[in-house]
Amino acid sequence: MSAEEAAQRLTEAAATGTPCAPVRDMVADLDQAYDAQSRFIAGRLRDGATVVGSKIGLTAPAVQRQFGVYQPDFGVLLDDMVYAHGEPVPLGRLLQPRVEGEIAFVLKDDVDRPRPTIADVLRATDFVLPAIEIVDSRIADWELTITDTVADNASSGVVVLGATPFSVTGRDLAAVGMTLELDGDEVSFGAGHACLGSPAVAVAWLARELVGRGRPLRAGDVVMSGALGPMVPITGPGRFRLKLDGLGEVATILEEAAP
Repeated sequence: MSAEEAAQRLTEAAATGTPCAPVRDMVADLDQAYDAQSRFIAGRLRDGATVVGSKIGLTAPAVQRQFGVYQPDFGVLLDDMVYAHGEPVPLGRLLQPRVEGEIAFVLKDDVDRPRPTIADVLRATDFVLPAIEIVDSRIADWELTITDTVADNASSGVVVLGATPFSVTGRDLAAVGMTLELDGDEVSFGAGHACLGSPAVAVAWLARELVGRGRPLRAGDVVMSGALGPMVPITGPGRFRLKLDGLGEVATILEEAAP
């Protein structure tokens, strides 16, 4: 078994819309899992997708407990994964979607020091946005280990970005409260401190990981910093609305494809 075979299995699942068996039998460790992720993404790039940033996964204790995986991971954010506030997301492009609330960082400078700090991340941040991530898994029934989700591009689906930017200057991101609504009902609560202590800590962790792998965060990147609370399964069409204290809100409509 190999990373290439794992990538092929995940690519087929994405193409057919049929979740696949786990790939942990094909990748022996995290390095091989990230190799499989890179091969999976390379196929998307050959098909015309463009890298626009990164996403961090498994940051919130509530989400870690949901999967029994107790360390963060990261994936690649592609242009066709990004939706705007209020823009409908077709359910047909997703396999097993779940929703979580996050803070997205948009960078104005590279973060490429040998060991980036939180200060480096904050200096490099142009602004932050409220963001909904619709995570997804090509692995059947979300039956994941850390190597499965890493190979599967950190269980990526799509992201929905808010329309109003906010400065990080003087702002305690750890104290930001989060409420996620589905059709007007509150379905998830959280706060910035649930994301590795602060979303800025999470992005600094990612910056160090990527520098170590020779592909640092770059100016213009969008970084999804990780969940602020428990994720919510999607069972059908509906409207999700995320509200962040002091950072506005963002909404999206999940809709069935037109006949």
